[in-house]
Amino acid sequence: MAFRFGARSIARLAGVHPDLQRVMKRAIEISDMDFTVLEGRRTLERQRQLLAQGATTTLKSRHLTGHAVDIAPFLDSDGDGDKEVTWHWPHYRALSIIIKQAAKLEGVTIEWGGDWTKFKDGPHWQLPWKGYP
Repeated sequence: MAFRFGARSIARLAGVHPDLQRVMKRAIEISDMDFTVLEGRRTLERQRQLLAQGATTTLKSRHLTGHAVDIAPFLDSDGDGDKEVTWHWPHYRALSIIIKQAAKLEGVTIEWGGDWTKFKDGPHWQLPWKGYP
Protein backbone atom coordinates (compact mmCIF):
# COMPACT_ATOMS: atom_id res chain seq x y z
CA MET A 1 0.00 0.00 0.00
CA ALA A 2 1.43 3.38 -0.99
CA PHE A 3 0.94 6.30 1.36
CA ARG A 4 1.05 10.04 0.72
CA PHE A 5 1.20 13.03 3.02
CA GLY A 6 -2.00 14.96 3.50
CA ALA A 7 -2.23 18.74 3.21
CA ARG A 8 -1.63 19.21 6.94
CA SER A 9 1.64 17.23 6.92
CA ILE A 10 2.82 19.07 3.81
CA ALA A 11 2.06 22.41 5.47
CA ARG A 12 3.96 21.34 8.60
CA LEU A 13 7.04 20.61 6.48
CA ALA A 14 7.12 24.23 5.30
CA GLY A 15 10.22 25.93 6.67
CA VAL A 16 11.96 22.59 7.29
CA HIS A 17 15.39 22.09 5.71
CA PRO A 18 15.05 20.64 2.18
CA ASP A 19 17.20 17.58 3.03
CA LEU A 20 14.90 16.64 5.89
CA GLN A 21 11.85 17.25 3.72
CA ARG A 22 13.30 14.88 1.12
CA VAL A 23 13.84 12.17 3.71
CA MET A 24 10.29 12.45 5.04
CA LYS A 25 8.78 12.46 1.55
CA ARG A 26 10.82 9.41 0.55
CA ALA A 27 9.88 7.66 3.79
CA ILE A 28 6.14 8.06 3.25
CA GLU A 29 6.55 6.70 -0.30
CA ILE A 30 8.37 3.53 0.81
CA SER A 31 6.58 3.00 4.12
CA ASP A 32 4.30 0.10 4.89
CA MET A 33 2.74 2.15 7.69
CA ASP A 34 1.06 5.52 7.43
CA PHE A 35 2.42 8.43 9.46
CA THR A 36 1.88 12.14 9.90
CA VAL A 37 4.07 15.17 10.49
CA LEU A 38 3.12 16.54 13.90
CA GLU A 39 5.42 19.54 13.89
CA GLY A 40 8.24 21.02 11.84
CA ARG A 41 9.75 24.41 12.40
CA ARG A 42 8.57 26.04 15.61
CA THR A 43 8.74 29.39 17.32
CA LEU A 44 10.69 30.10 20.49
CA GLU A 45 7.35 30.74 22.22
CA ARG A 46 6.16 27.23 21.29
CA GLN A 47 9.48 25.77 22.45
CA ARG A 48 9.07 27.51 25.82
CA GLN A 49 5.57 26.02 26.16
CA LEU A 50 6.92 22.53 25.50
CA LEU A 51 9.75 23.05 28.01
CA ALA A 52 7.22 24.12 30.67
CA GLN A 53 5.16 20.98 29.92
CA GLY A 54 8.22 18.73 30.21
CA ALA A 55 7.92 17.67 26.56
CA THR A 56 11.45 18.94 25.84
CA THR A 57 14.57 19.64 27.85
CA THR A 58 16.02 22.53 25.85
CA LEU A 59 15.42 25.95 24.36
CA LYS A 60 18.04 25.17 21.69
CA SER A 61 15.93 22.72 19.71
CA ARG A 62 16.68 21.96 16.08
CA HIS A 63 12.99 22.72 15.47
CA LEU A 64 13.76 26.43 15.92
CA THR A 65 15.93 26.44 12.79
CA GLY A 66 13.93 24.00 10.69
CA HIS A 67 16.39 21.14 11.21
CA ALA A 68 13.91 18.83 13.00
CA VAL A 69 10.47 17.30 12.64
CA ASP A 70 8.20 15.31 14.90
CA ILE A 71 6.25 12.52 13.25
CA ALA A 72 3.80 9.89 14.49
CA PRO A 73 2.47 6.64 13.07
CA PHE A 74 -1.21 6.29 12.31
CA LEU A 75 -3.22 3.23 13.26
CA ASP A 76 -6.67 2.10 12.25
CA SER A 77 -7.26 0.17 15.44
CA ASP A 78 -10.86 -0.87 14.83
CA GLY A 79 -10.72 -1.33 11.06
CA ASP A 80 -13.26 1.40 10.30
CA GLY A 81 -10.84 3.53 8.26
CA ASP A 82 -10.52 6.26 10.89
CA LYS A 83 -6.85 6.63 11.69
CA GLU A 84 -5.49 7.76 15.01
CA VAL A 85 -1.97 8.70 16.08
CA THR A 86 -0.38 6.06 18.29
CA TRP A 87 2.11 6.71 21.09
CA HIS A 88 3.01 3.01 21.45
CA TRP A 89 6.82 2.63 21.34
CA PRO A 90 6.97 -0.52 19.18
CA HIS A 91 5.32 1.45 16.35
CA TYR A 92 7.97 4.19 16.62
CA ARG A 93 10.73 1.58 16.51
CA ALA A 94 9.20 0.06 13.38
CA LEU A 95 8.85 3.49 11.80
CA SER A 96 12.48 4.32 12.68
CA ILE A 97 13.67 1.53 10.37
CA ILE A 98 11.74 3.09 7.49
CA ILE A 99 12.97 6.64 8.18
CA LYS A 100 16.58 5.48 8.45
CA GLN A 101 16.23 3.58 5.17
CA ALA A 102 14.79 6.68 3.47
CA ALA A 103 17.66 8.80 4.80
CA LYS A 104 20.16 6.31 3.43
CA LEU A 105 18.42 6.32 0.03
CA GLU A 106 18.54 10.13 0.00
CA GLY A 107 22.17 10.27 1.19
CA VAL A 108 21.22 12.32 4.27
CA THR A 109 22.57 11.77 7.78
CA ILE A 110 19.77 11.86 10.31
CA GLU A 111 19.34 11.39 14.07
CA TRP A 112 16.38 9.83 15.86
CA GLY A 113 15.35 10.95 19.34
CA GLY A 114 14.48 7.34 20.13
CA ASP A 115 18.19 6.49 19.97
CA TRP A 116 19.08 9.05 22.64
CA THR A 117 20.10 7.73 26.04
CA LYS A 118 18.89 10.49 28.38
CA PHE A 119 15.62 11.83 26.96
CA LYS A 120 14.07 9.35 24.56
CA ASP A 121 11.90 11.17 22.03
CA GLY A 122 10.22 8.73 19.66
CA PRO A 123 8.54 11.27 17.36
CA HIS A 124 11.69 13.43 16.94
CA TRP A 125 13.98 13.37 13.89
CA GLN A 126 16.72 15.89 13.21
CA LEU A 127 19.64 16.72 11.01
CA PRO A 128 22.85 16.52 13.09
CA TRP A 129 24.53 19.69 14.36
CA LYS A 130 27.86 18.59 12.89
CA GLY A 131 26.68 18.37 9.28
CA TYR A 132 24.07 21.10 9.56
CA PRO A 133 25.32 23.87 11.88
